[in-house]
Amino acid sequence: MHPPSLLSAPLGLLSGEFLGSGVSCPVLLGQAAASGEGSPLQILFQVLPMVVVAAAAWMLLYKPERDRVQRQTAMIAALKKNDRVVTSGGMYGTVANVDREADRVTLKVDDAGSVKIAVTVASIARVLDAEADTSGSVN
Repeated sequence: MHPPSLLSAPLGLLSGEFLGSGVSCPVLLGQAAASGEGSPLQILFQVLPMVVVAAAAWMLLYKPERDRVQRQTAMIAALKKNDRVVTSGGMYGTVANVDREADRVTLKVDDAGSVKIAVTVASIARVLDAEADTSGSVN
């Protein structure tokens, strides 16, 4: 018998022959299945890493994002007139009117209150505290 050429090796693998040894893949799979299912401890050691990865993904990815969304929703629900806010575009203003049905907030963006802009409720990034607003100002 001559050694298999480089071109015939992939054809042998496609036909189910295992590296030219004459043993086919179904025979190898049958031997693996006949070896048994394994002890409960082996199954636990196989499943445990997947459970740990899923728990870590939940703790590191899903839970913080869910908490952030809940805080943002609560902040928007508590939005009222005369709150100092920052929009997601970085614009500072004071709430002049909140129209939840139209999903619109009117902001006064100057001290005189003559310049007003309308933004969506979802574009409010944060509400500024009165203490943080006065302590952060430079005299």
